[in-house]
Amino acid sequence: MNDYCEIVVKGHLDRDWSGWFEGLTIVHNEKGETILSGHIRDQAVLYGILAKARDLGLFLISVTCIPAAPRKESDDSHNNS
Repeated sequence: MNDYCEIVVKGHLDRDWSGWFEGLTIVHNEKGETILSGHIRDQAVLYGILAKARDLGLFLISVTCIPAAPRKESDDSHNNS
């Protein structure tokens, strides 16, 4: 998966929580929200992060994931002369 995701929650979460949220970047916006962003390895990790947000009682505003570009297989046929 390794998609780039942004999770927006209500309120300002201390930046020290980044490690607990799988190293996601924590940024505050002018609307009084926290944006957790970064690459997420797989869906299980995403659900784990969402469960941690729930356990902290954070109000979830949105979750947006942008799929990673598919990896191209290396073409070794040109190297076999």
